[in-house]
Amino acid sequence: MTAPHLPNSPVNPANQANSVNPLNPPAPADSSVDLRGRTALVTGAAGGIGAACALRLAAAGARVHAVDRDAPGLDALRARAEHLPGAVEAVLLDLTDLDAAEHAAAGTDILVNNAGTQLVRPIQDFPPEEFRAVLALLLEAPFRLLRGALPHMYARGWGRVVNISSVHGLRASAYKSAYVAAKHGLEGLSKVTALEGAPHGVTSNCVSPGYVRTPLVEKQLADQAALHGIPAESVLTEILLADSAVKRLIEPGEVAEAVVYLCGPHASFITGSTLTMDGGWTAH
Repeated sequence: MTAPHLPNSPVNPANQANSVNPLNPPAPADSSVDLRGRTALVTGAAGGIGAACALRLAAAGARVHAVDRDAPGLDALRARAEHLPGAVEAVLLDLTDLDAAEHAAAGTDILVNNAGTQLVRPIQDFPPEEFRAVLALLLEAPFRLLRGALPHMYARGWGRVVNISSVHGLRASAYKSAYVAAKHGLEGLSKVTALEGAPHGVTSNCVSPGYVRTPLVEKQLADQAALHGIPAESVLTEILLADSAVKRLIEPGEVAEAVVYLCGPHASFITGSTLTMDGGWTAH
């Protein structure tokens, strides 16, 4: 099933240039973060949040290893990065090959754990093998990537770990048992990394957005429409954004700006924390 096109704002489709309407996301601000000489690794980098993070880190001067199993997506990403100050190098890798994932992370200064997947099912209907697969990709792979990356970070006395978590790392939703469990685990893993990494100049934080305009969310629209027996267009406003005070999807570039912020020198005292970008969801 093809997911429907997501409108820029489900409650205010009039997106005018230079508008100050809070439902319209601002353009990313210029940043003074200079990451020249740093090597970053971004997982799930062929599209969505991962691609935005890879491009933003390269714009700050980093050499980015873009990890994904989507070869055409990585090729397109490299083309988009050709004229940036840094560089984007494609790494074709299935992160469920955990030994290969750990090996790929060697020499990394900045690790962005972003790769993810989703399956929406009631617990009694959730296939056990799919539950294991979600936890392997969203939680075990980040652990193995950390094992590969931390020795280099410790040796240099500097490192940044940014885990792309989710509001579901802080709150639960029905029918997402594997995803919610994995994101809660990732939040905990990030905190342990912060405690262990602090003496070595390494920070570890989560960025936890609500629903972002990505293919993963588009797939959820179709899955939830089938589950609830309602049109896919209604899923966005009646289910996904029901608890968000700001009634729009987050743009991937907004998440990327938060990631780069956490890599800058001004954020050196921020560790073991979660930067929540949920439009007011957790304010309830």
